Amino acid sequence: MLKRKSALDHLNNGREPHIVHHIPAGAPGYAEAKGGAMVVSSPAEVDALIKGIKPGEVVTLDDLRAALARRHQVAVACPVSTAIFANMAARAAEELRAQGVPLSALTPWWRVLRKGGFLNPKLPGGIERQAILLRAEAVQVSPLRKHLAVYDFEARRPNRNIEETA
Repeated sequence: MLKRKSALDHLNNGREPHIVHHIPAGAPGYAEAKGGAMVVSSPAEVDALIKGIKPGEVVTLDDLRAALARRHQVAVACPVSTAIFANMAARAAEELRAQGVPLSALTPWWRVLRKGGFLNPKLPGGIERQAILLRAEAVQVSPLRKHLAVYDFEARRPNRNIEETA
């Protein structure tokens, strides 16, 4: 019987980013790329970007995608793989936390928000866990249109290119 891969196995799978020069019509990122190339990142690269986000700062998935596109000098980063890899980074961090690694040594996945500053229900522990971890860093989380969000997320974005610190 095959052993199920852990989140850490998925994160450290050795996959390398690659560039898609001809994005098929209708594929995620096609319209946004406007004929340009798209990077499909790697779990480790997305994890490294998230590690560069400091306490009190937040980014959106779109911010991560923009950083990846700048790093690889392409028009766009794949929206689907970036979201999946951010989730992998979060699950791997929680796996490490369960093994006793202190919160300060983990990838700070809770600092990654959805478009508009909304918390992400797909991350480990859902929006409740993300809200607790953000509030512990003095980030105000409150309801916005029936969902929890960081109202001042624009002001909390890093004032540097996050791909340069990763």
